[in-house]
Amino acid sequence: MTPPALRTGRRLAALAVVAALAAAAGLGFQRVFGLPPVIPVVAVAAVAPVLVSLLVSGVWRPPAPAPDARAAPAVRPAGPLWLAIVAQVVVWFAVVAGTLYRDAFAGGPSGLLVAIASGLRNSYRAMLTTILPAPARPELLIGAQVVVWLAAFVGAEIALRTRTAAAPAVPAVAAFGVALVLGVDGPGSNLPLAAALVALTLVLLLLRSADRLGRLAAGLPSALVIAAVAAVVAPYLPASGTPYDPREHVQAPPPQQRDSISPLDRVSAWLENPGEPLFTVRANAAENWRLAVLDTFDGATWTSSGHFMPSGSRVPAATPADGGGRGARTTVTQRITLRDLPGVWLPAADRPRSVTGIPVTVDPASGVVTAAGTPHAGQSYDVTSAARDYSADELARAVPASDAAARAATVLPSSAGGQKAPQVARFQRLAQRATAGADSPFAQAVKLADYLRTHGTYDVRTPPGHTYRHLDFFLNVTHHGTSEQFGTAYAVLARTLGLPTRVVVGFRPGRQVNGSWQVDSGDVLVWPEVDFSGLGWVPFFPTPERQSSSRQSQSVPVGQTQQKLEKQQQSAESRAKGRAHARRPQQPHHPAAHHRTTAPPSTPWWWYAAGAGAAAVLAYLIAIALVPALRRYRRRRSPRPGDRVLGAWHQTLDHLTDVGLPRSRALTGHEVAGFAHRTIGDAAQAHLRPLADLVNRTRYAPPDLAAQEPDAEAAWHHTKAINHLVTKTKGPFRRTARRLHPRTLRPRR
Repeated sequence: MTPPALRTGRRLAALAVVAALAAAAGLGFQRVFGLPPVIPVVAVAAVAPVLVSLLVSGVWRPPAPAPDARAAPAVRPAGPLWLAIVAQVVVWFAVVAGTLYRDAFAGGPSGLLVAIASGLRNSYRAMLTTILPAPARPELLIGAQVVVWLAAFVGAEIALRTRTAAAPAVPAVAAFGVALVLGVDGPGSNLPLAAALVALTLVLLLLRSADRLGRLAAGLPSALVIAAVAAVVAPYLPASGTPYDPREHVQAPPPQQRDSISPLDRVSAWLENPGEPLFTVRANAAENWRLAVLDTFDGATWTSSGHFMPSGSRVPAATPADGGGRGARTTVTQRITLRDLPGVWLPAADRPRSVTGIPVTVDPASGVVTAAGTPHAGQSYDVTSAARDYSADELARAVPASDAAARAATVLPSSAGGQKAPQVARFQRLAQRATAGADSPFAQAVKLADYLRTHGTYDVRTPPGHTYRHLDFFLNVTHHGTSEQFGTAYAVLARTLGLPTRVVVGFRPGRQVNGSWQVDSGDVLVWPEVDFSGLGWVPFFPTPERQSSSRQSQSVPVGQTQQKLEKQQQSAESRAKGRAHARRPQQPHHPAAHHRTTAPPSTPWWWYAAGAGAAAVLAYLIAIALVPALRRYRRRRSPRPGDRVLGAWHQTLDHLTDVGLPRSRALTGHEVAGFAHRTIGDAAQAHLRPLADLVNRTRYAPPDLAAQEPDAEAAWHHTKAINHLVTKTKGPFRRTARRLHPRTLRPRR
């Protein structure tokens, strides 16, 4: 019998492991918030509830002795559960008020209660509508804190109130699952934490199964086989690709601060006062600074359809369809200081990867950044961007994107302001005339930009406007405009050709002053972008060069990326023409050359056979593990004491079958006792003969001498002792080999 002091030590050690499990699970939220903000919150939430449960239970006191000296000591009740729950709630509130919400004390108790209640109600939705890593604000962190606290509390209570070996680890595993789901889109990896959970669970099993190590070891081979099968089969399951992301089912809220005036409507005013300083940039490269992306046109106004989400610092990468992860990129680091830039839109080079130093909201589709609050003059922030470097070959092969977003970017309303717009048909004829001779959609895009540059004049005195009427007047009468007219006219004309197009408002690099680029209002620039499959949104620059671009010796007319891109676009158009000319003589011989597709390789038949075989093996192992356990549970929990006595006898025969007892014929109690004596020694007689007597009395005694509750408990005590003797005598591996036999699935009659 295990000494009480040792048993108490094991239980205390198990509680320490439960706290470690909850902490490991809580650290999974590092993909949501980053590791530094999570560590102190998780440390408190994992340890405090375990200590509270320990104090309420008084586990250091020795357990009460069992009624039967031969039985295992009883588990001492760990105090009323309601008392533990009340204590946990009180301590949790005190901890939350003193850590996460200590600044809310200024509002009084009512303000504190409202703040905590609001955090509990909105925390998870806020995490799902925030680009990760989320800002470490109390109203977000409280959700992670509650999950870890509940995991530690429930795990500790299970450890104190039950004798199950692995159950105290289940709450921590569930909490880790919550962290995985909420952090599926976050940076970093939780694989080391998953390994830590497995290791801590094994330690917990060893601590709580110290008296049943043989049984624990017997299950290891089956566990290893199941793990090996899972490792082989898992990559080929239908759900093994993209992980489930709940953010796809949550509508992102609009940004809290939106500009009442579109940046496109400010262009004319900025050009009227070109010397007004808007912001400065200290960067490792001179680029065009993107401010806003406008992708929806109603015939009068360009607006953004972006769904802006709060972000701690990260800007999600573009999707593969938008060129994310493909092609060469140049990293551009920027330190931007705002001066007199109005509105909430924040400038940055190309598509940012991260923004620090200012709270922001981000549109994941376009990568556009806006301030979460109201920015002020003198405020600085750091940006890291990835400027795309295109090659002439990939541009020459480009075809327009055809996904839902791209199709939406080809829409032109046939009316504006409730009136029919006859200009659309004229725009289409003009676009077709301007791109005549183009052999590909990309060539159309290049020729359209060339046409506008060569048939128009940059003129800052042009009245503002980009409605259908303004563009019709610009294209067919004056041919004078600013980048507002050139950029929006290109977008409208390109859409009539079926090219998905949007408008970008931004700035040229500006002029160098003391090692920084000073961007003034006169540097504003509007340009269109066309969405090509696999490349993403490719910029085009249809605005003619300014007459006054050399007004300062250090002025850079366009960004470095724009300069390289325009050269590659011209080279790509030349290559596309050359390939089209070389293909023309061969077209009569291969009329369907452009329509041939290569069928995807089919999955070999043996993959299906291997998968079916692995599934069958896995199902058999699960059945081998579950059927005997369910049979024992049914025998042990039978409502009639006599049935439980007979169940204990059949369970004993099953144990002896593992070491060679034949199943082919009925055996008397004396025959079973003799087999046990020969197989596992004299120690079995002390339990087999009393058990056989109980079985005989149950079967043949008159009703007034039927088995009672003490008889059933004694029978199962003997069964448990015989099982220990079998394990000790023959070892777990021989028993495991016999249990893998199919006869284990058939009950003994």
